[in-house]
Amino acid sequence: MRRKLALVVGARPNFMKAAPLMRELRRYPDRFEPILIHTGQHYDAKMSDLFFKELGMPLPDVFLGVGSGTHAEQTARIMIEMEKSLVAARPDLTVVFGDINSTMAASIVAAKLAIPVAHVEAGLRSFDSGMPEEINRIVTDRLSDLLFVSEPSGLRNLANEGVSPDKIHFVGNIMIDSLIASLEACRMSSIMQQLSLTKKQYVVLTLHRPSNVDNQHILTDLLMAIAEIGRRVPVVFPCHPRTAKEMNKGGVLDRIDPRVLHITEPLGYLDFLRLQSDSFFVITDSGGIQEETTYLQIPCITLRYNTERPVTVDEGTNLLIGPEPEKLLQASNEIIAGHAKKGRIPDLWDGKTAERIVSFLSD
Repeated sequence: MRRKLALVVGARPNFMKAAPLMRELRRYPDRFEPILIHTGQHYDAKMSDLFFKELGMPLPDVFLGVGSGTHAEQTARIMIEMEKSLVAARPDLTVVFGDINSTMAASIVAAKLAIPVAHVEAGLRSFDSGMPEEINRIVTDRLSDLLFVSEPSGLRNLANEGVSPDKIHFVGNIMIDSLIASLEACRMSSIMQQLSLTKKQYVVLTLHRPSNVDNQHILTDLLMAIAEIGRRVPVVFPCHPRTAKEMNKGGVLDRIDPRVLHITEPLGYLDFLRLQSDSFFVITDSGGIQEETTYLQIPCITLRYNTERPVTVDEGTNLLIGPEPEKLLQASNEIIAGHAKKGRIPDLWDGKTAERIVSFLSD
């Protein structure tokens, strides 16, 4: 029997998780009819089109165009439009990814329509209820019929929450599927030449989390510490629009030499992967970058007190230090001195996660 699957995406991290699964499902047209629904939660025509092209994804079958807003406004708009799409398509299974508002909203709508839900990247927990993503994860996992887990902590968390073992499947990290599939293509990127960079002689910075960016005191102190690091090793900063807005508001950029902190526009997937893979180390508050650096064996300093991806700390190259300038300088000095943390690639981060999911769905 041919099954119709609705894959729901809403932001760029979702694209990286959905692309390998969409590609694998399309290998079996006699078994599966995948349709792609893009909520438009985060949408920039230029960047979204570029990501779809670079990841080899088909353009969405449905684009909801919900746009930005408060968490409540955005979630409500997604639910209203998602209900129309799911009623029209009537899929056999709705597949959601990660932990954004689109993930939770689609899960709620599908569950109320009695459409089974599969959650890819299930079971992750930061145990920080102040993070909107944590609420999204908990609600989505509670409503899901199939929970595809990326790391051992997900198995423990779901077991502790009383989820039936029959629903839980340890399949590995699907974002690593995209990374592995893109490694050869990213070598063709000219980003190193464009930015006049030399391999292993620069640091990559990403900063976007509201707890770090929306507080002017925290943001200023972090950027001043990063500028100090930049005087030893130049720092390249592909800057999120909301971060740029806060930096301009506070005037902190007027105090930083642009030669030590090189700010760029947001980059496409292949350019950023090349930038990241050739860097000396990475400073971030992103979740996905903790995973990518662990696979690439690049030292990573995470400006958060918690992580929903503890395997990157327990087994990988990730250091969790919080948004503390002194600890940031200390960790950076250790890496620059040649004492970077060593790590290993976690189990099932092998580029075959989509294959395992589709094999299970076929059964």
